[in-house]
Amino acid sequence: MFSLTYFFTVLFTFFVAEMGDKTQLMLFALTSKYKIRSIVLGTAVAICVLNALSVCAGGLLNAFLSAHLWIVKLIACVAFFYFSVTSLIKSDDEEEGGESKITFASLAVFCIFFIAELGDKTQLSAITFGATNGLNANLLWIWLAASVGFFAADIIGLVLAFVLHGKTPDSFFKLLSFLVFAVFGFVNLHTVLSELQLNSYMIPIFSAVFVLFVATCVIIVLRNRKSR
Repeated sequence: MFSLTYFFTVLFTFFVAEMGDKTQLMLFALTSKYKIRSIVLGTAVAICVLNALSVCAGGLLNAFLSAHLWIVKLIACVAFFYFSVTSLIKSDDEEEGGESKITFASLAVFCIFFIAELGDKTQLSAITFGATNGLNANLLWIWLAASVGFFAADIIGLVLAFVLHGKTPDSFFKLLSFLVFAVFGFVNLHTVLSELQLNSYMIPIFSAVFVLFVATCVIIVLRNRKSR
């Protein structure tokens, strides 16, 4: 049974992950090029299509590995740690604003957003959540929660773009995204160790993973400082 708590957990995860992301920053640039109505429509359709594809892909992955579900959860664990660590990496990617030859603005926004989001952590997150639930009715709720959280973050981003003239405090949301994904990573690690009946090795493994995780984060932070 898909709980309301899990629904809002997925929603909040995608909301946090998208805040300060490159696609949100890309939408800031598009505000000077297209009308809000066109941006909202194109973004909404792109989010729905991307999340539907990603969640279904995750569900199929779960179905193929149903005999070894701990593998799926281990993949999810590694994925969440990856999302957490990469949230600390500073990116200099900026979308260039030029004249578009596509007359239908919403279609232009859809194409730009769809391509920019392919392979991004939010899409990979949808695959991960889908993989941990399998091919069942829960996929519909995951898709809905992911889409609402994703879309809400982008709408807030658009509002901030107009209110703050393109200057947004994204560092707070990057830190929050880092913490959320880190928690999911350790929760999934605990689940994997429990299913493999490795409870006696729980503390040593957790300690080793924690040290490696912290060391990786420290290296990234130091590199960020050097690149300034």
